[in-house]
Amino acid sequence: MTTFHIEQFGCRATQADGAAIERQLRELGFAVSPDSANADVIVVNTCTVTAAADSQARDAIRKFHAANSASRIIVTGCYAQRAPEELATLPGVSFVVGNSHKPQIPRLVTGISGRPLSSFPIDPTTSPRSDFLANGAAAVTADNILTGDIFQVKDVLVAPVLGGEGNHTRPILKIQDGCDSRCAFCVIPFVRGKSRSLPPQTVIAEIQKLADSGFREIVLSGINLGTYGRDLSPRCEFEELLRRILDETSVEHLRISSIEPLDVTRDLINFFASTERIAPHFHMPLQSASDRVLAAMRRWYRAEHYSRRVELIQEYLPHAAIGADVIAGFPGETEQDHQASLRFIQDRAFSYLHVFSYSSRPGTKAASLPEAVSAENIKLRARELRALSEAKSACFRRSHSGRTLRALTLLREPTRDESTTPALTANYIPLRLPMLLPPNQFVHVEMGGSGEFTLLDAPVPASAAT
Repeated sequence: MTTFHIEQFGCRATQADGAAIERQLRELGFAVSPDSANADVIVVNTCTVTAAADSQARDAIRKFHAANSASRIIVTGCYAQRAPEELATLPGVSFVVGNSHKPQIPRLVTGISGRPLSSFPIDPTTSPRSDFLANGAAAVTADNILTGDIFQVKDVLVAPVLGGEGNHTRPILKIQDGCDSRCAFCVIPFVRGKSRSLPPQTVIAEIQKLADSGFREIVLSGINLGTYGRDLSPRCEFEELLRRILDETSVEHLRISSIEPLDVTRDLINFFASTERIAPHFHMPLQSASDRVLAAMRRWYRAEHYSRRVELIQEYLPHAAIGADVIAGFPGETEQDHQASLRFIQDRAFSYLHVFSYSSRPGTKAASLPEAVSAENIKLRARELRALSEAKSACFRRSHSGRTLRALTLLREPTRDESTTPALTANYIPLRLPMLLPPNQFVHVEMGGSGEFTLLDAPVPASAAT
């Protein structure tokens, strides 16, 4: 039996694509190999958000080939869509498949396995170079690149991600893909195409299947999640979808991933505050708090608009987690701009930051901007932002002194040899419970003044769980 291994890089959307490919290959009867060294086919699902992500993917491909030269390597994902020729020349790469052609991967694996391809009729409108597959795709050819116009893609690959953050405890379901914005620094719209949404009935069916399987918290993700449903006919707004999910499924707890600040309306915040079934957690990309830099970034808000969203969240949900993405060293960013971001973050109720050092991406507006910030200054500014993030996280944790919080136990990391269990509160505070407990259980903790906590429940220990 042909075995396959999928190696994931990048964001939740990329992980969701990988989960969909895995589902398709399993349904065809192919077996998952837990490691790449013993797999017949290795699918490398790439990211291209930074130059470092590109380098990481190339290094991984070289290592896979060195460790298992007999394997057939299929490279896909955002890097494969952006620069397929770069990847096609790497040793061991059999095929490069852009995001535009990801549905063709099961056909490729079928050809590699030697199975007949009769169940996979060639579609010349979606696979302009697929004629060679009729011969079984047994050899690497000059035409080993399958990619096309990503802006013609209308579907969303769907399968819940059962790995990554939460370690199989909190499935991530991608319900939206693509982006119609053109932020100056971002290459993602060019490799993922137009914003498109999973139909609400499909979302609801997937969530109910997960709930029926025993999952208690489900995370909704997308490239630009707040634009969900605007492409559908009839149109379905994001808040409407959330209401339908709560009304039509039995999911106990729902969490949303990143959402743009202008999509965080008073009505949406009020809806979150009206139910305990949605996590009080907002991750809103900030990128900068300098209006001058935000304009250069082509972001469609200013610091005042963002600040108002934070105030509204605090008004309706005073204990909610508020996280942000911040970019250090965007071209033309001065020390004054950087200090403005630091002051803005310091003075507001953030609970954590995701800090990114600016990386020029080919084809983006920012790639041609003058006044590049030196690598030394980018590194220094990113370090200062990360230090502030740690301070804000500690402050947020201490602010819950005396409060009782509900937390979900997560699967223990196999590399950690200790008698504790990771857990996550509804408002995104990570904990390590001082005993071995089964995953996917809700427990209650009382928070102390220095950020410590006391476990209030007496759940079944892991050793006694069936």
